[in-house]
Amino acid sequence: MPNTYTQIHIHLIFAVKFRKALIHSELKERLHQYLTGMIQNNDHKMLQINSMPDHIHMLIGLRPVQSLSSLVQNIKNESSKWINTNQLCDSRFQWQNGFGAFSYSKSQINNVIKYIQNQEQHHLKKTFLEEYVSFLEAFEIDWDEKYIFKELI
Repeated sequence: MPNTYTQIHIHLIFAVKFRKALIHSELKERLHQYLTGMIQNNDHKMLQINSMPDHIHMLIGLRPVQSLSSLVQNIKNESSKWINTNQLCDSRFQWQNGFGAFSYSKSQINNVIKYIQNQEQHHLKKTFLEEYVSFLEAFEIDWDEKYIFKELI
């Protein structure tokens, strides 16, 4: 889009269905590469990505060529299909419905990148649900417990 200038930084968070621990160490790097390629192929920029066994964090530079919901739906559908087609998990892989998306100014980007890089350390002190709810509260987002990510099974 000529003459369109934007600076939109979005921190995406979403979980594996039922928060199953399916993103094992052998899958993690390949999944990050695949998702980075998808973000780039959709004309956006991956600034940072990291995952835990049951959820993922991505910081992207979003371009106004696609809605955020469309992008997330596409990357969740295609990455699930890719994982299952290539049998990269012992069981069927699916992402849970819904996602968190939090916007940041340019001055906050380095801190968000460090936060995403240090997921393993954060989760020594805080569960994923505690982390996710803290984002909702910090961003003053009204939320309903019945729609929050499901308990581990």
